[in-house]
Amino acid sequence: MSDLKQQVLQDRLGLYARLRGGFPIPLAGTVYWSALGALGYTLPFHTWLFIAFIGTGAIFPLALGFAAIFRNPFMKESNAVGTVLVPAFIAMLLFWPMVLGAMQVAPELAILILAIGMSAHWPVIGWSYGRTTLYTTHAVARAIIALGIWTYLPEARMTLLPFAVSAIYLVTVIAIYGDSARMRKKLGL
Repeated sequence: MSDLKQQVLQDRLGLYARLRGGFPIPLAGTVYWSALGALGYTLPFHTWLFIAFIGTGAIFPLALGFAAIFRNPFMKESNAVGTVLVPAFIAMLLFWPMVLGAMQVAPELAILILAIGMSAHWPVIGWSYGRTTLYTTHAVARAIIALGIWTYLPEARMTLLPFAVSAIYLVTVIAIYGDSARMRKKLGL
C-alpha cells in the first residue's frame, strides 16, 4: 500500500510541476475580484451583486485564455486522482443555494458567501496536486480576511473585500508559480 501511495503522490506532484499548479485559474480569479473591487466604487449594491453573480461565469473562460497565453494545458493533462475534481467542484457550487437564500433575508451576506464559498474546493485541488497546505492556506486566508472585512468594515464590502480576495489570489499565484518551479527542478522537468 505504501508503494501505491508513493506512486500516486509522485503522479500528483508531477502534474503540479508540469502545469505550474494550474496558475491560470487563480490568475483569472485575481482579475475577477479586482474588477468587482473597482466596480464597487461606482455601482449600486444590487447592480454590483448581479454583475458579481454573472461574472463568476467568466472566470473559467478567462482562465482558458490565460492558459493559452502562457501555454499551460491544464485542461489537457490528467493524473491518477483527476476524478476527484468533479465532486470538489460540485461541493464548491453548493454555496449557490446559500447565496440565493441570503438574498431573501440579508442580501449583503451574499458578498461574504461568494468570497468564501468560491474557495471551498481549494483544499481538494491542492490535495490533487500534492500541495494541500499551499491551497488550503489560500482558502483559510480568504475566509478569515473576508469575514474580518465584512464584519468590521461594512462600508468596504464591495471594494476592500474584493480587492483583499484579489490580493490573496495574486499572492497565491506567485506562491504556486515559485513552488511549482522548485518542484520542476526537483523532479528534473
